Amino acid sequence: MSKFSKHLKLVGRALELPDWYVWCNSPIYGPDGKVHVFFSRWPKAKGMGGWLNSSEIAHAVADSPTGPFEYLETVLAPRGPGYWDATTCHNPSIQFVDGKYCLFFMGNSNGKTDTKRIGLATANSLNGPWQRPDQPLLEAGETGAWDDHCTTNPAFIKHPNGQYWLYYKSWNTQDYLTATDPTIRGNRKYGLAVAEQLEGPYVKYAGNPVIDFSKQGSNKQFEDAFVWREQDRFKMLARDMGVYNHEVGLYLESKDGKEWTFPKVAFLPLREYGVQEPPAPKNLKRYGRLERPQLLMRNGKPEYLFGASQGGKSMTASAFVFKIA
Repeated sequence: MSKFSKHLKLVGRALELPDWYVWCNSPIYGPDGKVHVFFSRWPKAKGMGGWLNSSEIAHAVADSPTGPFEYLETVLAPRGPGYWDATTCHNPSIQFVDGKYCLFFMGNSNGKTDTKRIGLATANSLNGPWQRPDQPLLEAGETGAWDDHCTTNPAFIKHPNGQYWLYYKSWNTQDYLTATDPTIRGNRKYGLAVAEQLEGPYVKYAGNPVIDFSKQGSNKQFEDAFVWREQDRFKMLARDMGVYNHEVGLYLESKDGKEWTFPKVAFLPLREYGVQEPPAPKNLKRYGRLERPQLLMRNGKPEYLFGASQGGKSMTASAFVFKIA
């Protein structure tokens, strides 16, 4: 267990929208002192799989990290045929960089995984208007490369040296198509791309992938990274995909942002915090665990952990919040 895991205090569910699945909850303090959350949502009728072909990114606000949150507006919705983000907008991660708000996200153009690409929308205010990119921020690798399938799950940090570092998830298409693992096809790894300017171009690090658990066997992998710097070290949260099990989170550290420690457990299944919910319905296969960890930072330090979890009043999915005490 990591030291991080010992400081979590349960707050509970937030952003429960009766007709929607809510996912990818990325919080930030605004100049108004309120907590603004940018989150993914898609119609309840689409089921859990609707994130891939029907998701939009919305904006909510609360006076406190513990809520209640009020939906304000949808800021990025699928644009339709001809656009790189035609069919879904997902994976929001909000950052304040160089005096403006940066909303990193994933879009796709065919409702499938092989066109997932990371994009960057920017605004001078959390209330927009958002300048939307005509092209993705980062393309997939050449055919045969470890990252030739997609770029997704963005995690961003401005390096102390002034560079812009973008971490991204991907996997190999051939491995995905020929996978023998009945549960998870392909092996998800993380790469790093670096730019001299916020808008790019982002150049992939020659030593990629920077995080790769495939050599551990048993198709171990991970996803949903969030990166920050604290005490002169790079730190990362992520969702485990088999390093320990599929129900916990991972915590990693790095001196240089390229070589990372072997992960420790960052957070446990929700039941370990005394969360009591009804038995899982058949349509929710990832019930009882926290995914998409994102941090609410105050003065450079983590203050609250926001995640996403299936279940809740409508048996869909919602935000789930922990205080970092």
